[in-house]
Amino acid sequence: MRIARFSIDGNVAFGAVEDAGGGDPAGLLLDIIKGVPYSGAQLSGTKVRLSEVRLLPPVLPSKVVAVGRNYAEHAAELGNEVPEAAMTFFKPSTSVIGSGDPIVYPNFSDDVHYEAELAVVIGTLCREVPRERVKDVVYGYTCANDVTARDLQKSEKQWARAKGFDTSCPLGPWVETELDPSDLTVQCTVNGLQRQLGRTSEMIRTVEDLVVHVSEAMTLVPGDVILTGTPAGVGPLSVGDEVAVTIEGIGTLTNKVIKRG
Repeated sequence: MRIARFSIDGNVAFGAVEDAGGGDPAGLLLDIIKGVPYSGAQLSGTKVRLSEVRLLPPVLPSKVVAVGRNYAEHAAELGNEVPEAAMTFFKPSTSVIGSGDPIVYPNFSDDVHYEAELAVVIGTLCREVPRERVKDVVYGYTCANDVTARDLQKSEKQWARAKGFDTSCPLGPWVETELDPSDLTVQCTVNGLQRQLGRTSEMIRTVEDLVVHVSEAMTLVPGDVILTGTPAGVGPLSVGDEVAVTIEGIGTLTNKVIKRG
């Protein structure tokens, strides 16, 4: 099931995405869900057209835990070694935006990059999750763009500003709750031209590895997100660019880059 979060007439709701148009995006409907869907989606039967609503970030995470250098070719393209243990960092909740929202180019950087990633969405309160229970705590998966100020990442020892600035964590367009994440195509285009193409089977550490690793250190709550790393092919964005992240079985997350006003 695909679960979207959206606003309509000033109200925010969750809805199950239904295809009523034979694959035509214009025919997508949202069956409004009663309450918050983590404990089981109860459909209301009241439906609205996707074209009539504004998509919001599919979740509001208390934290986004991101993983660096989880694809060997990406580590190599930036001149880095593959880390012995998973390299993790945070992106704050204020960095999160949805599909269709603008990425605001920060005025303190001259080299902002896209990074297409599979995002894991947590569905239940959990800590020290054993490998065999990972599927029980994962709510689903969505597309992510780990937007990075590459010049700051290189010049500052900590990555808080480089990867945590406002609008640097697009998520969406919705959460897919029924998906095997082990071998999915991950693609990024800029202005319609392909820049990244990889598969989640190329990840050094799997979704199970990462949930176990992160939950050893911290409690995860419903809506928290783990970013799983990006394949090779990262590169710069400019004001006016439209960047799209597409993941097999989920959909496409699209954002335009604008200048800070």
